[in-house]
Amino acid sequence: MRITTTMKRRTSGLIMFGIGLTLAVPATAQMPQTAAAAAAFLVAAAAAAGDYDEVPRDRSAKDILPAGVLKGAFYRVRDVVPTDGYTDQWKVDSDFGPFEVDGDGALRKLIGEIHAISELKKVSKTEAFAKGLGGATRAPIGFIKSLVPHPVATVSGVPKGAYQIVGNAAPSATTTRDPSEDAKVAQVLKMSSFKRDLAAKLDVDVYTSNKVLQKELNSVAWAATLGDLAVSVTMMPAGVGGSVVSGVRTVSSVKNALKEEPPGRLRIINDEKLTKIGMPEDLRKRFLDHPVFTSRHDTIIASNLEALTDARGRDKFLTVALGAQDEAEANLYAGMVQLLRGYHETVSHVTTITPLNRITVAQTKGGPALIALPIDRMIWTQRVERAISQLKTHSAPGFNGKLELWLTGTVSPRARQELAARGFSIVERAHTRVAMLE
Repeated sequence: MRITTTMKRRTSGLIMFGIGLTLAVPATAQMPQTAAAAAAFLVAAAAAAGDYDEVPRDRSAKDILPAGVLKGAFYRVRDVVPTDGYTDQWKVDSDFGPFEVDGDGALRKLIGEIHAISELKKVSKTEAFAKGLGGATRAPIGFIKSLVPHPVATVSGVPKGAYQIVGNAAPSATTTRDPSEDAKVAQVLKMSSFKRDLAAKLDVDVYTSNKVLQKELNSVAWAATLGDLAVSVTMMPAGVGGSVVSGVRTVSSVKNALKEEPPGRLRIINDEKLTKIGMPEDLRKRFLDHPVFTSRHDTIIASNLEALTDARGRDKFLTVALGAQDEAEANLYAGMVQLLRGYHETVSHVTTITPLNRITVAQTKGGPALIALPIDRMIWTQRVERAISQLKTHSAPGFNGKLELWLTGTVSPRARQELAARGFSIVERAHTRVAMLE
């Protein structure tokens, strides 16, 4: 999630098929001269390719989204949508400030978050909320001091600093310590639990990078925990998550874990899942320590890899995922493994996963090889053709020569024609066929 005031066309960190030059440029950062030159070269090369290549062009939001999504009670999606050829770049005006996100999935997530912000703000305007804040004076002084200056950073799922306290709580149970520390630990645990309950009811990510939502979640959880605010989570309206078709069990399991367990416990659970399916210790540690994967990413990936029962090469997927460089790429791998699990459960079992640069190819029991890509748009370029040529060399036991491409977005008419001529079958908007968390 990025909140910015300007928007420029960016080359996505979600490099298509992992072939060629990749640039991962945060919207809030200034592009280095070398990266800017490389980006300019790519644009110039695409333009020079003439009729052979399709060139990324701005699209209208009306051509991408259903009419009912373009505008809501508290937001409006801007009509011009730049794209790098694979990822749509959205700008949204809202009653709570402007937002900018990369990817259709990120937009769907943002719309749900805006709904949640509106509901939480309603709570913060009540008399009960004011009384709750007044009651906070009875909380441990040191904890209040840590909360007030940093209301967002202090408790995001569980606060970073407090996580160390909580993590040490159990090992130190038999040691002598300051009794006030027990109160701090209890307050942190209670606040974290209440915040996770709120996020679950509103169907939003408690680990989101949306600072506006984090602030509102923290405010309500703080008032409820440290004061007298009696907010029943069951009274909060449900979120705006979409309907699902299959794979509900895995998604429900992940949602339940995210609601019930703090990050320290999630790490243990995810490590156990990965151990169970044969992941070596060093690989597990590198994945669980990876800085761009949140506890939510970890839980989604570990649970969906576990659901790929008996598939060989799951360690290869995790190794490829370690190449994620930012939040957008972390989201890509979380989406990719969910598409693999959806195919595994609804079409044909995945038997083997093979890496191909920065993506994977899944051999299926039914014969076809599956390429799962959570991208918004595929156009036909020389880079795509080179990638397709590499995919055509795929070989695995049981492979029947057929290749299936599952995307969460769409392909251009030209790309569809070229892919069909090369023997690919295409499933667009695959996220509507299987249960997925954005």
